[in-house]
Amino acid sequence: MGKVIVIGGGPAGMMAACQAAGRGHKAILLEKNEKLGKKLYITGKGRCNLTNACEAEDLFKYVMRNGKFLYAAFYGYSNSQTIDFFESHGLATKVERGERVFPQSDHSSDVIRTLQRALREQGVEVRLHTQVKQVLEETGQPEGMRRIRGVMLRDGRVIEADAVIVATGGRSYASTGSTGDGYRFAEELGHKVTECQPSLVPFEAAEGWVKDLQGLSLRNVAVCIRKEKKVLFQEFGEMLFTHYGVSGPLLLSASSIVNDYMHQMPLSMEIDLKPALSREQLDKRVLRDFEENKNRQFKNAVQKLFPAKLIPVIVFLSGIHPDKKVNEVTKEERGDFIRLIKAFPLTLSRFRGFDEAIITRGGVQVREVNPSTMESKLVQGLYFAGEVLDLDALTGGFNLQIAWSTGYLAGDSVQP
Repeated sequence: MGKVIVIGGGPAGMMAACQAAGRGHKAILLEKNEKLGKKLYITGKGRCNLTNACEAEDLFKYVMRNGKFLYAAFYGYSNSQTIDFFESHGLATKVERGERVFPQSDHSSDVIRTLQRALREQGVEVRLHTQVKQVLEETGQPEGMRRIRGVMLRDGRVIEADAVIVATGGRSYASTGSTGDGYRFAEELGHKVTECQPSLVPFEAAEGWVKDLQGLSLRNVAVCIRKEKKVLFQEFGEMLFTHYGVSGPLLLSASSIVNDYMHQMPLSMEIDLKPALSREQLDKRVLRDFEENKNRQFKNAVQKLFPAKLIPVIVFLSGIHPDKKVNEVTKEERGDFIRLIKAFPLTLSRFRGFDEAIITRGGVQVREVNPSTMESKLVQGLYFAGEVLDLDALTGGFNLQIAWSTGYLAGDSVQP
């Protein structure tokens, strides 16, 4: 069997190395960091949402770009097989809301330890602190017969190999080693790389008062994002205010969907703070609160309606004087207040950067990669896996499933 070099000790790289070694190849995993899985360690707020337990055919619904490319990968190594892999290597898992799968311990470090154990069992040679400078191809080959020779390390040493699997990740969380090396390797070997942008990323907001809401988490709200009159995103869930804008599960998912529009112009966003109530029901609720507090000032009469941190901002935006007695609030003012609660406005000005993005959108163009094997169509023996490819999905474990599936397929497809 042959010698396989895997560049990148993230989820796709570790899975690829395990599978290549399991097929009888000598697998060498090269990682420039001091340890494996640095980005994996911080995923899911340190809990590691390692996949999603939905039906295998439903995985495609959550992939934002090039979902059809993943047909062989997802069916060749499905989410249920991912769960079986971890369970069979001693990691107990659990399924939470939204079919998200986590380690039972809630520690991403246990996921990494499980992968390290699998690498040892398969006899993978792991080299840490080892940075690849260039992926090399054979010279003097007949035209149209390009093939891989190996890699050159940063110190100039060359490691020859029959196959190289590039699993270097994207550009998100550069501190974990995702600095875009794989894109450079691909381009040097003639591959085209789609423009890379941050995705699953928080938004900045134009309104100055947003910093007053920093740290406020809102559950069970509905968010609507528009470009002028066109609705781009509408969903129900949880969000978070930050010192610069908005984040949380709802907004991270929204960032994937409105990505192309966000770069053209600011987008308008409305939050329905009481989505369970119609306007008529909300009006009755507000009237009841006003009746109970009829001699109190407006600013003190709405405390049951909102979290404390939100009250000064919503009172300001209502246009009703905070010291006005609620029995003096007019029907028109109350109507405007109801509309504000059902459509709390915000202007999304831009995305935060790669350092706060969970994933990268863009990457090695998939039309130059064989979807049945993950092998380059341009250079024999060159494979790609994971986030380095132009593939991205919503939150919920789907991006990690892309990594497991493409990593497995690349490692499984290496020819002797």
